[in-house]
Amino acid sequence: MDSCTTDYTALQTPTRSMALPLETVANLIQQSHQAKTKAYCPYSKFRVGAAVLTQDNNIFTGCNVENACYNLGICAERTALSKAVSEGHNVFKAIAIASDMSDQFISPCGACRQFMREFGKNWDVYMSKPDGKYQKMTVEELLPVSFGPDDLSMKKVPQ
Repeated sequence: MDSCTTDYTALQTPTRSMALPLETVANLIQQSHQAKTKAYCPYSKFRVGAAVLTQDNNIFTGCNVENACYNLGICAERTALSKAVSEGHNVFKAIAIASDMSDQFISPCGACRQFMREFGKNWDVYMSKPDGKYQKMTVEELLPVSFGPDDLSMKKVPQ
């Protein structure tokens, strides 16, 4: 198996999202807010932080990193997930997302939703506000009828 080949069965998460203890959720949200303070966003001034909880209870954080060539920036969620994957983790329980918006919960962009979907549909996304309040949804709820690794092995018409 070469370094770019992945066994997608290892990426499957449980069929239902797991109920996390409230103290775990609070810690994950707090770490996402701490990660937000590291954001590099000189253009939008829109700070975002994320903290992802792996299946074996490790937490990886990330922040958004903008670029003068706007489309080359990377969101906090993808930063945190990429850090986790680069350290050998690819099964996740939850991710918390934080911003400075106080009127509404921060929601992941479409690209981040698809990036999260790569690692399963049934894990939790905690979208928070600066005061610590949050809204919880699963990846599947955020990206219904999605395309993922399992779709690549579906039967195709002959060419």
